[in-house]
Amino acid sequence: MIEKLAACCAALETDTYLVGGFVRDWLLSAKPGRDIDIAVSGDPDAVAQQIARKFGGTVVPLGPAHGVVRVAGPSDAHDEDAPWNIDVDGFTGTIEDDLSRRDFTVNAMAIPLADWPSLDSVIDPFEGRADLANKTIRALGPTVFQDDPGRLMRAVRLAGQLKFRVEPGTSKLIAADARLLAGVSPERVREEFLNILSLDGAKGQLEVLDHFGLFEQVIPELQQAKGVDQPNMHYWDVWGHTMHTVEAAELITKGHQNSPIYSCVPWTPDSKAHFNRQATDGHTRGTVLKLAALFHDIAKPQTKSQDDTGRTRFFGHSEQGAQIAVERLTQLRVSAKGIEMVAKMVEQHLRPTGMKDGDEWPTNRAIHRYFRDVGDVAIDTLYLSLADYLAAKGPDLVHEEWRDHARMVGHILHIGTSEPVSTTTIRLITGHDLMTHFNIQPGPEIGAVLERVEEARSAGEIETKEQALEMAANALRSLAEQRTLENRIDRSK
Repeated sequence: MIEKLAACCAALETDTYLVGGFVRDWLLSAKPGRDIDIAVSGDPDAVAQQIARKFGGTVVPLGPAHGVVRVAGPSDAHDEDAPWNIDVDGFTGTIEDDLSRRDFTVNAMAIPLADWPSLDSVIDPFEGRADLANKTIRALGPTVFQDDPGRLMRAVRLAGQLKFRVEPGTSKLIAADARLLAGVSPERVREEFLNILSLDGAKGQLEVLDHFGLFEQVIPELQQAKGVDQPNMHYWDVWGHTMHTVEAAELITKGHQNSPIYSCVPWTPDSKAHFNRQATDGHTRGTVLKLAALFHDIAKPQTKSQDDTGRTRFFGHSEQGAQIAVERLTQLRVSAKGIEMVAKMVEQHLRPTGMKDGDEWPTNRAIHRYFRDVGDVAIDTLYLSLADYLAAKGPDLVHEEWRDHARMVGHILHIGTSEPVSTTTIRLITGHDLMTHFNIQPGPEIGAVLERVEEARSAGEIETKEQALEMAANALRSLAEQRTLENRIDRSK
């Protein structure tokens, strides 16, 4: 593909170079990626149009703020599951001049397109290859972040992605210019933040963001969690617990890992496929789970109180946390679907544990209600509850108690996903059946009775129409008795 790209650009008689992330990743792994960055000495739009005609791609202008034109390849161009992108950047002057305007030394290398893959032809005026060898992210100059404050987040993301360190001088520049992040578009902040969250070791990168003063500009509400103590059942304060919940959410979605802790987590090939599935804004359910972990206790500081016995409580923190998530993620321009997923998980994150009746596991009917109410994120919320449990106990985790908790969650998962009653399945009884069989008029009671029947059916308590009608009769009788009692109370007032 590179050879065809070189021939295409040569026909335009323009100097063309492979640059940036493509060269960096090629030097690191000795193989090319599917996202190709080129710099051309001329009009990038004209070059992009020619590439699109040659390769069958689509030209996508990224806007003057980026100064780049993208050619997006068709999904079936070379590999059905791995579409390619070619980003075309125009420059004036020399290629060295262009490289000097980039962000970090590891991104400021180029190779003439016609010479690839010759290592001898790499143009490296700022010793980027040496920084690759030393696993270091180094800014090209003192105004790198002032020239483009979006690079503040990129520095942390790139360090996490490559497992590199940020050079001390660059760290000082980030801390000094952190306030400039406020001027970056919410869409760009969102994209870098979700990319950071998607990385392995996301907890560490979030802590780096916080160290530099960047995290407080992305989710400022979470700063209040620092130093907020919790009851003895929690090892860390709210902030520490939140960070460790993100970490646990990442680890429980990696399978059993030959670990006595994670081998307790219910995990199958279906689980892996679920969390690898694209969910929102180009990110997987696994990343959205970590995002929900960040917000799950965000309202604890303002809901903290003590009851008459002196016990610490956080009444309403789930509901208030869901509202904070909606407001903050809306400002970050997260998609409506992503916001809905996170808000529902935050609102319902205590539900799986609350379904237990003492030492008894949840009933099939309670599980049916849970999956009905939580819907699309019912499975995700179960895993959030597992991460929440691990992060609450920390080093004080008792393996037998954790194993029992994980088994209980596994039971909910098994019952809730085993042969569910489809919405297209014919009901055992209908509203018309109720009205004709019991000679009643249309009203809210019919919907309530049908819901009870469907719960019982999903729980395996009834299977036939006769059993459904018998249950309906009992339900109608109970509703009538309740209505009579309410009328008596009203008359006594």
